[in-house]
Amino acid sequence: MPYSHLSLELGHLYMEDFVEGPDRLRRHFAAVRPWVDAARAGVGPLPAGRRPRISTCFLIDDYFSRLSTPAELVPPLLEAAAESGLTIDYLARESGCAGPALAGPGPAGGSGRRDRAVLAEAVLHRLVESPPPGSNGFRPPVSRTGWLTNGRRAPSRRTSAALDATGAVWEPPSETGARGHSVFMDVELWSGPEDERTWSCAFLASVWQLVRLGLLRDNGQAVLTPAVWDDKAFPADWDALPPVVRLNPLAPPFTAYATCSILPARFLPVEHAVRVVLDQVHVEEEALRQVAERSAGEGVTVPAGVVDRTSYVFPPGL
Repeated sequence: MPYSHLSLELGHLYMEDFVEGPDRLRRHFAAVRPWVDAARAGVGPLPAGRRPRISTCFLIDDYFSRLSTPAELVPPLLEAAAESGLTIDYLARESGCAGPALAGPGPAGGSGRRDRAVLAEAVLHRLVESPPPGSNGFRPPVSRTGWLTNGRRAPSRRTSAALDATGAVWEPPSETGARGHSVFMDVELWSGPEDERTWSCAFLASVWQLVRLGLLRDNGQAVLTPAVWDDKAFPADWDALPPVVRLNPLAPPFTAYATCSILPARFLPVEHAVRVVLDQVHVEEEALRQVAERSAGEGVTVPAGVVDRTSYVFPPGL
């Protein structure tokens, strides 16, 4: 897989934000622009003579609501970015992080479009919960509950402390590996029955980060590889638009050694949850090895931990 040095996300807006009109988009990119320049300047250090490869992307929420169409929404988005001197290299649909793991061409003679695992479900099966000290396995696994935590939950009791004959007292939750004091989090990954799951924003954002980092595979093949979009007109149906499209033919690779996301402050708790999830995802050794060898060949240092390859900016007023 090809890798940029940095995948720079220029925003993630809900459909309700787009409904506010072009002025809302202009304000967004005007606020984002200074932080884009800062993120670009912060890439490195690189070996002498090497220029940073930085690709930009934008994620549109077409999973939780579809109040508009690509034909109505995308052109004003690109125009607003251009007015601030920004180019969106890759456009992605959030539903692509939940849907089929479409990969590139398959083996010789194959189309590469056979039935594939649902991407979010595939990541769910790669979760390896970190058992906190003293845990006894009483809590059902995340695959059954749909909840993932970064520590030990407060024990559930059926009686109050005054009625508990054992004299046990209430115990607070605790964060695994806390430094001094705990910041405990319990993350809901989905809601609804198994055959009609609605994935949470936090879990889809975790999949989104793994896709941008180029760490997901489907039977050894890359997932959500960008499709070239040469058409001037965008479709009237979101499902007619590929999950990830390359809008800039000269753009560096979509996948990157590291990511930076410039987001409204309302996403801060979501991204905290993302970090909890990424800390407990088992990534294929071959994918990690490819990144390590490729980056070492370029003289670029990439953190060993997946979560440490992600960074964020939450500008005021965005």
